[in-house]
Amino acid sequence: MLGGRHVSKDGTAIHVALRPERLDSAAIEQLVESPANGAQCVFRGVVRRDSDLSPVESLEYEAYSEMAARQLKEMAKDASKKWPGARIALEHRLGSVPLGEPSVVIAVGTPHRAEAFACCRYLIEELKHRVPIWKKEIGATSSGWVEGSSTANQTE
Repeated sequence: MLGGRHVSKDGTAIHVALRPERLDSAAIEQLVESPANGAQCVFRGVVRRDSDLSPVESLEYEAYSEMAARQLKEMAKDASKKWPGARIALEHRLGSVPLGEPSVVIAVGTPHRAEAFACCRYLIEELKHRVPIWKKEIGATSSGWVEGSSTANQTE
């Protein structure tokens, strides 16, 4: 696992990780529990069957791991500045992820629901834009890399 956990004086807690093992949504959600929070928002991105390629059997995720872990921490810190006191847990899977399993889980705990929803949405959008993680769709008869929106995919 690459990543880590940080808790600040204002109650903000950040946990980020990249891991090859199956993601445990319940354990990730527990990381954002706090008596100060009245809302928890959880986003699970799961491997779906339909794509432009063919029926998908799995996705293969690769990353520039050190940079990806650094970017995850930075975007979580950015979110904690926008939503002080938020508890944030974000894990992304690397390697092969079968159909129906989560490839990313984001959990956010805040005092109110609007903050939790906004922070969770911010994190998934920033992850897609900033973090150098690439995915390959694996089908029964073909496979191919998916063009994403990560800035790591763009050239000058």
